[in-house]
Amino acid sequence: MPLIEVSIARGRTPEQLRALIAGLHRAAETAVGAVPDNTTVIVREIEHEHWSRGNQTIAERNAAAQDAVLNEAPQNAAAEQRSH
Repeated sequence: MPLIEVSIARGRTPEQLRALIAGLHRAAETAVGAVPDNTTVIVREIEHEHWSRGNQTIAERNAAAQDAVLNEAPQNAAAEQRSH
């Protein structure tokens, strides 16, 4: 009677979440011989502002990555102009 709980950052499509659930059910059947009707899967989607690693939330990490891309574009354009 397995109970599988998964926490995952919000942002997956319903199809991706359904595939995850199906995969977890299959894993329980294969790994421990669980009866499909007795397996429960709970997927908790966590907001990016509520999930952190290394004291940085996913939202903060995404914002920093976006800022880096925005800051690189002008630098790349300037470097390209210097090379001509």
